[in-house]
Amino acid sequence: MTKKITVAAVAAAAFFMSSALSSAATLQGITTSSHDFQNKTWNTYKSACGVCHTMHHANQTVAPLWTHGVSTATFTPYSSSTLNATVGAPTAISLACLSCHDGTVAVNEYGGSLKGTAEYATELIGPDLSDDHPVGFVYDAALATDDGYLKDPTTTMVTGPDFTGTKTIDQIMLFNHKMECASCHDIHNQRGASRNSGIHLIMTGSSYAGSKLCLTCHNK
Repeated sequence: MTKKITVAAVAAAAFFMSSALSSAATLQGITTSSHDFQNKTWNTYKSACGVCHTMHHANQTVAPLWTHGVSTATFTPYSSSTLNATVGAPTAISLACLSCHDGTVAVNEYGGSLKGTAEYATELIGPDLSDDHPVGFVYDAALATDDGYLKDPTTTMVTGPDFTGTKTIDQIMLFNHKMECASCHDIHNQRGASRNSGIHLIMTGSSYAGSKLCLTCHNK
C-alpha cells in the first residue's frame, strides 16, 4: 500500500512540475534580462533567484522571502502643490527596488554579506525621489475624486496579456491599495514588454503609443 502511495505521489509531482514548466515557458521570465545575475562571478548560488530571494531565514518585512541588502537611506519623497495624495518614505515593494537603485546598497550584497567587490546598479535614481513619480501612497476612489484627473481604481477595468478578461486597476496594479514601483515595473518580466525595465504592458496591444500606460490611471 505504501509503495502504491509513493508511486502515485511521485507521478503527481511529476505532472505538477511538467505543467508548471509548460506555463513558465510562455512567460519571458527573469532569465537573460538585465536582472539575471547567474553568470556573475560573485553569485555564489549561481541562480537567478538567490540574489534577492531565499528559502530560509528571509527578511519578510520587505518582499516575499527577501535576502538582498535593504537600503537605510533617508529618502526625499515627491511633493507638489497639485498633489492630493499623502506620500511618505518608500515602503515594502518599492523599498526592495530602491535597495539596488538608490545606489547605496551593492547589487552583490545578499545573504547577510557583500560577495566580492561591491558592484552597483547602472540605472540609479538616488535617494532623492522628489523628481520621480510618487510611490507608497494610497490610490483609491477618494483620491481619484479629490484629484479630478485620476480614474477610480476600484471601477476602472484594464486588460493585459498576463490574465484572462478584465480586472480593476486596484486588483492588478496596486499593492494593498497603494501605488508602488512594481505597479508599472515587473522585473520578473511576466507582465512586461521590456527586457530591461520590465515595464508593464497592462493594456491590450503591443506598443506604448499615446502614453497608454500613463493613461491607464491618469485621465488627461
